[in-house]
Amino acid sequence: MRLIRRLILVLVAVVVVVGIGVAVYLLKPVNGPSRNLTLTADARHGAYVLILGGCVACHTDTKANRPTLAGGEGLKTPFGTFYPPNITPDPTYGIGKWTLAEFSNALSNGKGPNGHLYPVFPYTSYTTMTDQDVVDLFAALKAVPPVAQPSKPHEVSFPFNIRLANLAWQNLFFTPHRFAMDPSRSALWNRGAYLANGPGHCVECHSPRNAFGAIDYSQAFSGAPKGSVGGRAPSLKADDLKQFYAESDLEDTLKTGVASTGDDLGGEMAEVVKDSTSRWTDDDRHAVSAYLLGMDK
Repeated sequence: MRLIRRLILVLVAVVVVVGIGVAVYLLKPVNGPSRNLTLTADARHGAYVLILGGCVACHTDTKANRPTLAGGEGLKTPFGTFYPPNITPDPTYGIGKWTLAEFSNALSNGKGPNGHLYPVFPYTSYTTMTDQDVVDLFAALKAVPPVAQPSKPHEVSFPFNIRLANLAWQNLFFTPHRFAMDPSRSALWNRGAYLANGPGHCVECHSPRNAFGAIDYSQAFSGAPKGSVGGRAPSLKADDLKQFYAESDLEDTLKTGVASTGDDLGGEMAEVVKDSTSRWTDDDRHAVSAYLLGMDK
């Protein structure tokens, strides 16, 4: 009997120790490389970064006639419905009280002033942005008209409504880092890679995800099935794109929202084109097209 009790105590002790170890691992801070936030801000360039990032399309609910950047339409996911927040400089309902360091931490490490962010916000891509783009984007957001209007609360059930769980998710699936140029590639290709994987975050919608909602980077840009975060999205792999697009055709689609087949793009992509890619420079549309069509070479 004593032996059984000892075995039970040992087993309980092992479970406790293992549990503590797992908790320590899953709840340790997740931080990437430090940023230089002393750079001189250029709000004009930041306004373009705002366009590159598709912030208007996501954070503006046009169907409900909400003001620009005052909160977006609900994004339905397998984990619940998430509502993009008000990111105008209103001090109560927006980010008016945020510091540049807090803003950078949200984009770079997925942590806001009120806790760890849900990865439905694509900080997993924004983490790659340059220091200058982050500083300029913050200046641009501070310059937009403040809107004293709350955004809708997320409709997320237990256990996904526990924000601390996002830290565990980060420890499992997120590695903060900055974009690294590929010296074997051209400046054009690298610019396209930066945009598609960084501020433009094309990789977020056009890649499959695992059961926990994390991008499967081994199949990046291979498309997302129906029911994924953001809905179904086609493959952007070079071999698949080349069946329908030459480089100039893809650039035209990003500018006009008309596919090579002559059909208008629909759904979320139509909004992305309207509020984002149609307003990119010709050079940036050319860079992304060159990257996507040449990524398998």
